[in-house]
Amino acid sequence: MLRALYVDLDGTLVGRGGSLFHDYDGAFTMLGARALEACARAGVEVVIVTGRRQGGVWEVMRLIGQRSYIFELGCGLVADGELQWLTGDCVPSPERGSIYDQIAASGGPELLLSAFAGRLEYHTPWSQDREVSHLFRGDLSVREADALLGEAGLGWLRLVDNGLLAAHGPVGPAAGWGISGERVHAYHLIPAVASKARAVAWHMRMRGYTVNECIACGDSREDLEMAASVGSFWLVANAAETDPELLAEARARANVRVSGERCGAGVYEAVVTTLTESRAGA
Repeated sequence: MLRALYVDLDGTLVGRGGSLFHDYDGAFTMLGARALEACARAGVEVVIVTGRRQGGVWEVMRLIGQRSYIFELGCGLVADGELQWLTGDCVPSPERGSIYDQIAASGGPELLLSAFAGRLEYHTPWSQDREVSHLFRGDLSVREADALLGEAGLGWLRLVDNGLLAAHGPVGPAAGWGISGERVHAYHLIPAVASKARAVAWHMRMRGYTVNECIACGDSREDLEMAASVGSFWLVANAAETDPELLAEARARANVRVSGERCGAGVYEAVVTTLTESRAGA
């Protein structure tokens, strides 16, 4: 039976403007909340897995009444009030400061901003007050960025594509950004050892969940990597519609399904479908 749902927030559980009660296009909906209700009724733990900073996710978890969350793309895990850093040897310390400070001191952020000038910028104001990741927005090749970091002796860092920003509302100059175009992505510069997939697997071990007892939902390439840790992964329809290459990557994985609905409605579809199939096979 289903015991855990690992779900991304922006562009997945929540819709336009980061609202649980609005869909991808901004219309009012209760389907995201109904997905949470279905999990509560079935005794399924909901674990938010997001790129957001810890403080903001903690408030979300209080609102939905859950006990665990994964923040800053798997760099940190909080379960029952206990924090685990999943960033390898790169941890906060009085001497070196926060992980964010250590990444800044490496020169990695300045290297990327210089190399991709006009294509990458800090994702203000959401890039502020972070503990780990340097958060950018733009349109570039992650492979090129990682190769550049490796050449500079910064292979302990990686740039992660956390999906298109369209679900947040206007992008480019319409939102007051320097980066233009409709395909503006969110990127996180994090320790290479950290990932959403690793954090999900860590939480599953803590809880004693088996692979077939867990599903995940998301809208980005980093989310798609969670498929390696769970029984099935659901790519929400808005991601499939806006990124054909991501859809092709998803279809190449045996345990990935694509929802017929966008954002919260897609999560509701994933939860209800999985619960129905579980009961039918019981």
